[in-house]
Amino acid sequence: MAEMMTATMMTAIGYTHTGDLDQATFQTREVPLPQPGARDLLVEVRAVSVNPIDTKQRRRVDPHGFRVLGFDAAGVVVAVGDAVEYFGVGDEVWYAGTLGRPGSNQQFQVVDERIAGRKPATLGFAEAAALPLTTITAWECLFDRLRLTADSRGTLLVVGGTGGVGSILLQLAKVRLPGVRVIATASAAKQEWASGLGAAVTIDPHGDLVAQTLELAPQGVDWIFSAFSDGRLPAYAEVLRPFGEVVAIDEGQLDLMALKPKALTWHWESMFTRATFQTADLSGQHDLLNAVAELVEAGSVRSTATADLGRVTAANLTEAHRIVEAGRSVGKVVLAGWE
Repeated sequence: MAEMMTATMMTAIGYTHTGDLDQATFQTREVPLPQPGARDLLVEVRAVSVNPIDTKQRRRVDPHGFRVLGFDAAGVVVAVGDAVEYFGVGDEVWYAGTLGRPGSNQQFQVVDERIAGRKPATLGFAEAAALPLTTITAWECLFDRLRLTADSRGTLLVVGGTGGVGSILLQLAKVRLPGVRVIATASAAKQEWASGLGAAVTIDPHGDLVAQTLELAPQGVDWIFSAFSDGRLPAYAEVLRPFGEVVAIDEGQLDLMALKPKALTWHWESMFTRATFQTADLSGQHDLLNAVAELVEAGSVRSTATADLGRVTAANLTEAHRIVEAGRSVGKVVLAGWE
């Protein structure tokens, strides 16, 4: 490590053009080693995972020649800024980064300590790298947007129960919300996965959402988590009780008027909001990652890593993007180590 830190250059893998994947989408280059600011950590990246946001950025955002993607990461702190309070050199951390800085697909990355947490001691780097982005999103959906607590009572419908965020949200609801009954959408092949993570019952995502939901909850549900909202607002309005709430993580042009008669509330969730706007509660992401690390170490939350593609290379990143874009996998795709 001492030898590495005397270097001024490092390996980074970035994309060079927007649009569909081809063999030249990702390229490996030597780039200058970044320097941490006052509240920053310089992290040796040991493992990363790929999320839908990675593929969306690749398709939509001009790389201006070369852009390094990647949000989820787990690694070791090798240097700290002058004002760092939470970590020291040698600490193992996990985090999901931010939109405004080069991503985790590089050997060393600078990240604000207030959006990083201590890596769970019971997980390897690859297993840990699968969790931060989906964990932060799921936590903020349940506890910040919907404001659910251990005292909450009611029924939560999870639309997208076997996706990356849904797979963490089910686990958090099981351990932190004992009074909340969870109904999750899951195809026949994925029902066992959803039930094992905490869903009380599952329904077919391709079936009649209203009929299936009201059969299980005749009086309606209190809350909905939505990973797939397009075209579903009338159904949500029908299955929600008056004054119910929806929290959504997807994108689209939605007509919210269907929610008005029951005075229903719509929440958007973006885990990048705190870092992008430097909110006063920025360190809340540090706190929640530490809280989840304790849950992982207690055996209450497990990693959702299901596919390890090997080292972080241009070829393996290309394959990871193909898998994520196909949208048929269960769990997370991870990569660990460098050539």
